[in-house]
Amino acid sequence: MSYGQQQVLHGISLEVRRGEIIGYIGPNGAGKSTTVKILLGLTEGYTGNVYVLGQPIRESGVAYKRSIGYMPELAELYESLTAREYLTFIGELYGIDGAEADRKAQRMMELLGLDDVYDARITSYSKGMKQRVLLISSLLHDPDILFLDEPLSGLDANSVMIVKELLAQLAGQGKTIFYSSHMMDVVEKISSRIILLHNGRIVADGSFKELQESSKDASLEELFNALTGFHEHRRIAEELVEAMREDGR
Repeated sequence: MSYGQQQVLHGISLEVRRGEIIGYIGPNGAGKSTTVKILLGLTEGYTGNVYVLGQPIRESGVAYKRSIGYMPELAELYESLTAREYLTFIGELYGIDGAEADRKAQRMMELLGLDDVYDARITSYSKGMKQRVLLISSLLHDPDILFLDEPLSGLDANSVMIVKELLAQLAGQGKTIFYSSHMMDVVEKISSRIILLHNGRIVADGSFKELQESSKDASLEELFNALTGFHEHRRIAEELVEAMREDGR
């Protein structure tokens, strides 16, 4: 995939199986978002073939999207709507009866501690509350594949524990989770398979244990730094501290 003269993805080739939790990681600009947008049918102009649920997406139209849930890192919610209005609308887009979508959404809001603001306008929500609404919107239609981009951003500790357990249970039911995050400790713990993208190419693919054994690195963060060639974090931090202490003389 290229944007003008800039090639963003270089021969990406992978197969994702049912029930896997894929930790899809890489530095900013590595091509993670572009990959996901291609899989979601939001970006065209790429070369090669993409199959979702066994079908080529170029020929599937929008039909396959009914089996996909997507939680972007930054989403433009219709904040003038209440959560009831927004989630019922999303449910109907996926073909769920309005009353059924309302019932499911209200139950999920209750479970995530938002039942008292179900009829409040989303503009009054905190970032963490909006994140929980986005999560519900991605789950409402019981998708087979779930794409999550930084889903834990802004969530409190209790919500983080719920989401981590939720993903494990969904994977146990055969759902496929495609998870992108910069929180290496979370990716390390929840992923059954980790794919590391660097400069548009896959440079590592395997379970954390397999990647750890191949590189002799103790943590995913250390592995990430080793494979992406970034070793400047300590020096940059030290220089930032020095810059803070400069008094202008």
